[in-house]
This record gives sequence, structure tokens and C-alpha cells, in this order.
Amino acid sequence: MNNNENNHSIHEFDYSLICEYFSSIDRQGPGSDASTLQALSFIDPLKPKARIADLGCGTGSSAILLAKVTDAEVTALDLFPDFLDKLTHRAAKEGVANKIHPIVGSMDALPFEKESFDVIWSEGAIYNIGFEHGLREWHKYIKPGGYVAISEVVWLTDERPDEIEQFWQDAYAEIGTISNKVAQIQRCGYRPVAAFVLPDDCWITNYYIPQRQAQEMFLNKYPNNEVAANLVANQRHEAELYSKYKAHYGYVFFIAQKVV
Repeated sequence: MNNNENNHSIHEFDYSLICEYFSSIDRQGPGSDASTLQALSFIDPLKPKARIADLGCGTGSSAILLAKVTDAEVTALDLFPDFLDKLTHRAAKEGVANKIHPIVGSMDALPFEKESFDVIWSEGAIYNIGFEHGLREWHKYIKPGGYVAISEVVWLTDERPDEIEQFWQDAYAEIGTISNKVAQIQRCGYRPVAAFVLPDDCWITNYYIPQRQAQEMFLNKYPNNEVAANLVANQRHEAELYSKYKAHYGYVFFIAQKVV
């Protein structure tokens, strides 16, 4: 969810339209069940009734899977109530509603006590408040020896074509290389445990392809709405850029353990 060729940031669009558009798809960013499980495999086995916070949870793909495959209680926080409504419906359908606690809130103003969680999870959302800022802010809410598991967009090459370089500098100036992100993780009081690049299907099969039908329905519902048209153009442009330049950037899952 970033900028188009006219430099429209996703944050400039009407929040109600953003929410309606992205509520119509299961994932609000690149990801997959397989990548979530792979990230989880790098975390020491959780004790019964461990606590996980999924921050920027969207409509709940990760939160629901974590609730299904662990004995943990999952707190799912997002800024958009409509996302949480869909999460609640999906969780009930999957039989894990009793293990997930949805909360409307901001990732940089968490309503929790210090050292509340064994794991803080966040897939494709920390960019909203900045990678290093988020890591520092969330550190105090993790129990000693607890973990963070975060996916973040990064450069995969040291040099990039100007078009994609400018796109990401406009969209998210904090984008960096994997080594940059690992250094930030260490500065923020964590021990890096693992990092892996999300494969193409996380972007194409699970994120961009599901948007195609959603876009047609969205445009049919708002045929004369310039904001809606720009939002769809924004997402289509982003998909085209990924197809063209995916060798140069991608999402990386970082898993790290709190040490101080």
C-alpha cells in the first residue's frame, strides 16, 4: 500500500474507502500461512497460555493462524474497526474466536502494561510508524527473553533503477537493506535470530491477484468517485512495479529476541 506515479500516498486517501477496499481481501499486504509458520518455527516453543500481540493485524490472517497452531492467547490490534469486525467473523468461522482479543488502537500508543507479551508479531505493518521507532516502542511490552517477528520491505540489491528507487524513497524513506535492518534490530535491544525473504506467491498469489476482482467491484460501486479511481490506480501501479522490479526489493521476515 504505497504511492503511485502521481505521488498519492495511501494515507492521503479517505480512511473509509481504504478500509472498505482492503476489507474485501483476506490480506492487506504480502504474506502467506507458510511464511507465518516459518517465522514461528524460529521462536522457542511457547509455554501454555503464552501471550502474542499481533500489531496492525488487519482482517486477521496471521492472528487466526497463530491462534490455531499455538496454545497462546492472541491480542489483535488495528486502527480500523471494520478490519477487526471481519477478523472476529473469520475467527468464529475457524473456531478460535475465544483465543483472539481484538482491540482498536494505534501501534505507537499501545494500551498495555509493560512486559505483557511473550511475542510481538507484525506482518507488513510496522512501516506505518517506522521500523526502528516501532522496535524501540514495542521493546518495553515484551517479556524478558521474548520475541518480535516482523515483516518489512527491504532492498535486495545494492543498486536499483531510478524509477523504483524514487518510488520507494517517496513511499517509505526508511527502506534499507537487510544488513541495515539487522543493525537497527541490534541497536534496539534485540538479538537477531533469523531473517528470510518472502517468496513471489506472497505478493502475487496472495495480495495482487485477489485485488483484481475487488478493484472491479470497487470501481463499479463508485463509478464517478475520483478518490476511489485513484486508490485503484495506486494499487495497480504498485503491482506493475513489483512485476518489473521484484529482483530489487521484497519483504523480509525478521525474528529477534529481546536481550536488554
